[in-house]
Amino acid sequence: MYIEQTYKPFEIHIEELESWEKRPHKHNFFELVYIDKGEGQQCINQVAFPYTSGNIFLLPPLDCHSFKIKEKTTFYFIRFTDLYFSKEALNGNYRDWFKKLSYVLSNYNKVAGDILKTRSCLERELLVNLIKQIHHEYLSKDDYSETIIESLMVSILNILARNIERRYVDEGHSKDYKFGEIIRYIQHNLYDKQKITLENLSNEFNIAPTYFSEYFKKHSEYSFQEYIIKSKLKLAENYFKHSEYSIKEVADMLGFTDSSHLSKTFKKNYDMTIQTFKKGDVPVCAS
Repeated sequence: MYIEQTYKPFEIHIEELESWEKRPHKHNFFELVYIDKGEGQQCINQVAFPYTSGNIFLLPPLDCHSFKIKEKTTFYFIRFTDLYFSKEALNGNYRDWFKKLSYVLSNYNKVAGDILKTRSCLERELLVNLIKQIHHEYLSKDDYSETIIESLMVSILNILARNIERRYVDEGHSKDYKFGEIIRYIQHNLYDKQKITLENLSNEFNIAPTYFSEYFKKHSEYSFQEYIIKSKLKLAENYFKHSEYSIKEVADMLGFTDSSHLSKTFKKNYDMTIQTFKKGDVPVCAS
């Protein structure tokens, strides 16, 4: 499988194509793809779905993909590596940036196509304008462009994270309004183990501690503790796939007792060790 490489922490470019000449391939970088004009099909990890003008996709490293172009298509490609988030220009706050990115990668449905499921045309228009402004600043290359691009990238990640959170909350609200708000609170505070204890949540949402677990299970396919663990492991997956954080560092961030606790929990849920998971390959795309 061909792996396309980039050696720049960040780049953006536009391509107008009538046919996709590249064979199915993977990246060593993250890629945000905006379809400005055109239509066709995209394949991600052997799953094909249609694309059209206005669609936005987020491709993590090592997701295999290709396009089949039906109508001449204008693509905006924003490419960035994990090194982009470690720059001192980002206030050295790699951890907070990667938390946001990991949340987005962990929770959007990669086989459903467009990453933005918003009902608001204004939100999609805002995201498109941010992408186009990044391209404008990238070409300008003046003393302010780099800082402006970083701010715009922060805004994009926040919009995507909010959109993903909304899906969780809407699903929860459809069962019970309070349950939707509990899910929102948990997702906001997955890195703060004190805030997502049964006792604290019972307090926050005025539900008796003796009843909280029963209430949660009634509205979810998982028990409260199962939901917390599975949500944390989703985040851990992306740290192991896309960053150089050690198991101990990930365990500390996600509130596991130690690296052994995380390793045992991971193996129990995935039926493989973290080391095996890190070496695992993604299914090959159909050509």
